[in-house]
Amino acid sequence: MFEQLNQAITPFLEIFGDNIYTQAGLVIALSFIVASIFKYVLMVGLKAFIARIHVSLDSSFLNLLHTPIYYSLLLMGFSSAASIVAPSELSGYIIFSSLQSVAILIWTAFFMRANHVVLRKIALNPNRFHAVNNKTLPLFLNLVNIIILVLCVYFVFSVWGVDMTAWLASAGIVGIAVGFAAKDTLANLFSGVFIMADAPYKIGDYIVLDSGERGEVTHIGMRSTRMLTREDVEVTIPNSVMGNSKIINESGGPHEKSRCRVPVGVSYDADIDEVREVLMQIALTEKEYVCEDPEPRVRFRRYGASALEFELLVWITKPALRGRVIDILNSEIFKQFRQRKIEIPYSKHDLYIKEMPKKYAGEPKGEAE
Repeated sequence: MFEQLNQAITPFLEIFGDNIYTQAGLVIALSFIVASIFKYVLMVGLKAFIARIHVSLDSSFLNLLHTPIYYSLLLMGFSSAASIVAPSELSGYIIFSSLQSVAILIWTAFFMRANHVVLRKIALNPNRFHAVNNKTLPLFLNLVNIIILVLCVYFVFSVWGVDMTAWLASAGIVGIAVGFAAKDTLANLFSGVFIMADAPYKIGDYIVLDSGERGEVTHIGMRSTRMLTREDVEVTIPNSVMGNSKIINESGGPHEKSRCRVPVGVSYDADIDEVREVLMQIALTEKEYVCEDPEPRVRFRRYGASALEFELLVWITKPALRGRVIDILNSEIFKQFRQRKIEIPYSKHDLYIKEMPKKYAGEPKGEAE
């Protein structure tokens, strides 16, 4: 492209004489003029035209685009000027390769910035790709940036005539060796990708692990997931474990509300209708943490060994409040039952002795001892 441009402007430069430095200066000045016209005239006209035809194109993308085009026009002028001043084959090759490398770096920076703008716009638009969202945005940004950098290195090496075949073969062998040596790390990385894409939980959710730990998710990384338990203990779990385990997300579902169960037992002599009334009254009175919709419920579960077993079911706004709500309800249930003379029985066992041993049956107490 640079040589074709040079051939096109050579007849025009011969009008100004045979001085190569004068010709080179004119080429550089012309490139500045053309680049400035593009920057201050054509770009403004292009923005006005896009606004007139009502095409949905982000203005920040156009602001990013004018910079690489501006410098590309300048580099074309510099390459033409350099070919006039140093027309030898070796010097021309070095100059052209250097300018092309600079142009590749400029366009690489543009594509990396444009990648950030485009992916962020996609993530904020709910009607587009659901895989790209606020949680998976860093993942896709890093992946696309890595691809752009790899292509940049490939094109720069190609400009300088470096054969990439041997490099690619060596990279493949090194990749296989690294894959075997770091298979656990790679398993965590791939699991992290799947967790971010599938989104079984998000930061702020309350989850329960297979091992019984329950807490709030505070960080989802490429290698591990961190959660903070109710004891303020941070637990770090490798993503490979999270990806292959059963995870209960208490904050999942159509809303964040969670059901809270409060079991209670009453005496067999108690009036079950009165028990239902008292439990419902307690649940409906506690409006700070207990939701009115869905409404609380009372269930008579079973005939226990020493008590009639009831269960008070309420909905709470957040799973983190479960312990506090159970404490409040249990305290109020105990007070109301004591006030209304409703017995909460404890486990009692009666022991019947059918027959005393003959050794002790007819002996006085002193002799038996």
